[in-house]
Amino acid sequence: MSMSSKRTTDSNLSSSFHGNTRQMTQNFQHSGSCIRRLVRRWPNILTDLQITRLKEHKYASEGTTLLDPYMQIFWRWLVEYCPLWVAPNLITIVGLAVNIGASICLMILTDGAKEQCTRWMYFLTGLGTFIYQSLDAIDGKQARRTDSSTPLGELFDHGCDSVSTAFVTIAFCCTIQLGVYPWLMFWCCMFSYIIFYCAHWQTYVTGKLRFASFDCTEAQFFFLFICMVTAIWPPVWTKSVPIIHIELRVLAALAMIISGLCNAMNNIHTISKGGCGRHYSTIAVRIHSTFLTHALSQYLISFQTKETSIIFPVWPIGFLIFLAFIASNHTISNSLEEHTALHLLCYGIGFSKITNRIIVAHMSKSSLYAWDSAYYGPIAFCVNQYFGCYISEHKFLWLFLIYSLGDLLRYNIKVCQELCDALGIHCFRIKPPTMVKSDMSH
Repeated sequence: MSMSSKRTTDSNLSSSFHGNTRQMTQNFQHSGSCIRRLVRRWPNILTDLQITRLKEHKYASEGTTLLDPYMQIFWRWLVEYCPLWVAPNLITIVGLAVNIGASICLMILTDGAKEQCTRWMYFLTGLGTFIYQSLDAIDGKQARRTDSSTPLGELFDHGCDSVSTAFVTIAFCCTIQLGVYPWLMFWCCMFSYIIFYCAHWQTYVTGKLRFASFDCTEAQFFFLFICMVTAIWPPVWTKSVPIIHIELRVLAALAMIISGLCNAMNNIHTISKGGCGRHYSTIAVRIHSTFLTHALSQYLISFQTKETSIIFPVWPIGFLIFLAFIASNHTISNSLEEHTALHLLCYGIGFSKITNRIIVAHMSKSSLYAWDSAYYGPIAFCVNQYFGCYISEHKFLWLFLIYSLGDLLRYNIKVCQELCDALGIHCFRIKPPTMVKSDMSH
């Protein structure tokens, strides 16, 4: 083959490659536009006043954890390797996808936290948690570095954290094979959900997210330690401690429950001192809605006062835990015992939805409503039990999970779309800055 023929062939291949790349990009952009148009047709979730307040929101926090000062050195180094064209929210969602993927694989391979699995799966689960922790820590730094900080970033970050909490907690239970003690695993998950919810409850009351000495970073490293120990010696958690004759997995679960209880009580103590609003109410000011369901909810909450109660946020998490306890205690086919991880994941997704609601309420300075679509799944499961399980509990759990996931995604996607439109930005795309900012504080 002559040199000219070779050049022609290479040129044709290059042109074909670039042409295919352009076509794929156009198809992707067209699909994205179609999805955005579809989402915009969904009923609005936020009011105009909520959107205005969300746009005005400024992140506020205080306190630092034990490990954060040391990890900041690593996180500042890591973010320097992140390209400037990468959106902060894209970093967060990639980390969440890795974390969820590893957790789901662990749930499947351990038969819902009842059996041991291969060593490499424990290692990969710990690695997935570390990747999520690292990416979750640098998304804010990337936003400041690229001058793309918006209220959407904080909302998106906390929303992903609420989903991660549900999956990581169950993954922790799977790692120590806690499914053989279903009720202990039940309370381990419930207290984990309560911890995260209470942290944002006190933020809703005081206006500031407060970090304790032992907080999310330390909890993630504790889970990472559990994963690495299990990868080295999988049966370790089935061994009993001499003298007291209690299995290590039971002690690990009790330690998590006790630490969660202490953390929650600390937040409740802060809440009991009163909020930053008028007459020690929450940060929120009641918003009057034109929707009948919202008006009914407001009637159930209070008598149209301008202040919002610091106590009312106990209702969403309390009602969800009550429904979970009733369904678990009155199961006909032992769904908690037989399908422990699936059973608790359904309620974990519901927990994520109500936590996202209180995050939005805090950031938009708006009131919480008494009713939410997240309750439909748990109530339907209880009703099915009451009528003798017309649909088998195992099948109903899958329906429950699908509904809860759909409800969570619908809420989160719509809120993000409304806020993106209001701010004139894209969720997963930014314009690279001409100059890099050096301020990458926590």
